Amino acid sequence: MNAQLSPVPQDALSSFLAPAQQLLIDGQWVAALSGETFDVINPATGEVFARAAAADAADIDLAVQAARRALESGAWARMPAAGRRNLMWKLAEAIEAHADEIATLESLDNGMPFAMARGIAGMGAPETLRYYAGWAGKINGETPTVSAPDHHVYTLREPIGVVGAITPWNVPFAMEVQKIAPAIAAGCTVVLKPAELTPLTAVRLGQLIQEVGFPPGVINIVTGFGDPAGKALVAHPDVDKISFTGSTLVGKSILAAAAGNLKRVSLELGGKSPVIVFPDADLERATQAAAEGIFRNAGQICVAGSRLYVHKDVFDRVVDGVVDRASKLKVGVGLALDTQMGPLISQKQLDRVSGYISSGSHEGAQVVIGGERIEGQGYFMQPTVLAQTNRSMRVVREEIFGPVVCAMPIDDADLERIARIANDTDYGLSSSIWTRDISVAHKLARRIKAGTVRINGGIGLDSALPFGGYKQSGWGRENGREGIEAYTETKTVSVAL
Repeated sequence: MNAQLSPVPQDALSSFLAPAQQLLIDGQWVAALSGETFDVINPATGEVFARAAAADAADIDLAVQAARRALESGAWARMPAAGRRNLMWKLAEAIEAHADEIATLESLDNGMPFAMARGIAGMGAPETLRYYAGWAGKINGETPTVSAPDHHVYTLREPIGVVGAITPWNVPFAMEVQKIAPAIAAGCTVVLKPAELTPLTAVRLGQLIQEVGFPPGVINIVTGFGDPAGKALVAHPDVDKISFTGSTLVGKSILAAAAGNLKRVSLELGGKSPVIVFPDADLERATQAAAEGIFRNAGQICVAGSRLYVHKDVFDRVVDGVVDRASKLKVGVGLALDTQMGPLISQKQLDRVSGYISSGSHEGAQVVIGGERIEGQGYFMQPTVLAQTNRSMRVVREEIFGPVVCAMPIDDADLERIARIANDTDYGLSSSIWTRDISVAHKLARRIKAGTVRINGGIGLDSALPFGGYKQSGWGRENGREGIEAYTETKTVSVAL
């Protein structure tokens, strides 16, 4: 076994898994006030393997109060930027030291292959913290030049306040760290509500937050269901900002609920990302990327390349290549080191994906490979390629969030027409272009309405790169300067001299 890929035996985690997980509020681990808990299910087996506290509105209120106290008084309110930076570095080191354990919990909780989980815990999350730690002392205002004489004017960027962070189940640990890091770098305090399907790594993160010395109330972790816990967090009048990653449908409901006190809202929502392959592309690389882009994490990624547009001259070659890779994927339990694709998150999601495939078939799509549930324990779906699809089909219009790609030929070099096809969606999160013609690549990149355009496998996600979507893929941007400024308010100070 590779020393870098070493899942922790589940019995070695018994001290963590056996008791019902609690809530982290004001630096203390406490049961939900109601005493309620809920089952945590391993999607690879369909079996309950842990329990977590089910918070309700009363617990949320306590957490928000704790975050408000920490924001306005005590050690955090007085802590200089360097202190925040140092704590973030310590947390990054603690995560690295426990990466195998975190990755094991993530794989048990979410089903993702251990190697993917280990990459997130061992590299991705610590680097996110270190990146934002560097911003802690670099959040600056300006000294604008104004038209009035004899005035000194400057701006300040101050913490936006108490942040409610709501994270999804598809890449839990990465998203939990991603929400927390810019908020605390900016000096905010946080109430984190992880997805009810995957609460465990958030709890483990909370333990590490305590161990490295964050003051009480700075980061509160409250597990529970979207209703009542998430709903109460969004509506709470003493929460200044909501940062949400999840479905577009839920994002719309958050906007309505946030109207009570006009709290700031950042939304990273769904996608239906196009992958466009021209005949002059490096077809081997394009084919490999197209397959990885839809089958990674069983297609449960918001940027999944679920619409594959290939020039008719190379359509069969590229699709056959994706089909070949799908046929060879090792689908199985995430903790098995040879697994390349794990299960879907739940029975509900398995039913949803199966329903989309059935709908596509009924509307005339050809199932080239896959299309079936994998019998046995867990929520496994075959990697699936659909051909003979078109814009009128639900499988092409709607986000499936599973390992299903719709392949469609394009038959001309009219970039305006290709852009219209790529943009013919309610979403606009990500996109990919494959061509050796750099002029074509840049012209098309300008025409595609998406927050990210990747050319020939360019970087899609990085802490330094703004990330977010056009249209119904969200509001605002995460990462980079824009990502941290989203956790600040700008104040103008004007002095008559």
